Amino acid sequence: MKSLVVAAFAFLVGAQCEVRAQKSDAVFHWPEGKRVAVSLSFDDARASQIDVGLPLFEKYGVKVTFYVNPKNTQKRLDGWKSAAAKGHEIGNHSASHPCTGNFPWSRSNALENYTVAMMENELDSANRDTESLLGVKPTTFAYPCGEKFIGRGTETRSYVPLVAKRFRVGRGFREEAANDPMFCDLAQTLGVDSDGMSLEDMKAAVVAAAQTGGWLVFAGHEIGSPGHQTNDATVLEQFLKYAADHANGIWLDTVENISRYIQEHRGGK
Repeated sequence: MKSLVVAAFAFLVGAQCEVRAQKSDAVFHWPEGKRVAVSLSFDDARASQIDVGLPLFEKYGVKVTFYVNPKNTQKRLDGWKSAAAKGHEIGNHSASHPCTGNFPWSRSNALENYTVAMMENELDSANRDTESLLGVKPTTFAYPCGEKFIGRGTETRSYVPLVAKRFRVGRGFREEAANDPMFCDLAQTLGVDSDGMSLEDMKAAVVAAAQTGGWLVFAGHEIGSPGHQTNDATVLEQFLKYAADHANGIWLDTVENISRYIQEHRGGK
């Protein structure tokens, strides 16, 4: 299934490349002549990210983005303080992880029942609590379940504008393309599901993104042995080695750092 997704990804990127060549002469340059930018991001402040992920990232000198919620952060507070102190980005993943009520586990906290005021409080309280717990104020956000709408029917509203007002980036989930740094709406940054990916899948996604000089944002959850919503730690380590090879032209950095570079080099937008 992942291979089919990657094939679709490559097709979409190829189509983007053709359209871009036809419609724009603008060329975006990554630092030090890199051909592609990549961010590794992980959601929910899960324990395996601290226990398995942090030592791995430290081994290779890599900085990643962790999208946390205050409740889970408190369960391993010392570990998350360590992650922040080591320079990893701490992003906002909401206070209570609201998703569509079509998921039974989210029925009591369904986006369909949210108002604008409720979502504003969701975002702001998570930022306040995260800053209080870890001493850092998140500047980027990951949409829980990748969903961006609240309400029902004619009362449905996108909460992207609320995110855009508060954060440099709003990262999505389970999307199929890299981000065009000259065009992308940072409040709707595309995130590619990395859970269950093989090394070949990850490399193929990077190679496809490099064709257009894109920014590929991987979005995962657990780190460890293969399983549900898990980045295989062995695959992840192999990918870190691949990314470290200068011949591959990869800038691997946090969502915050790469998005800031994009803003600064396309006129602050």
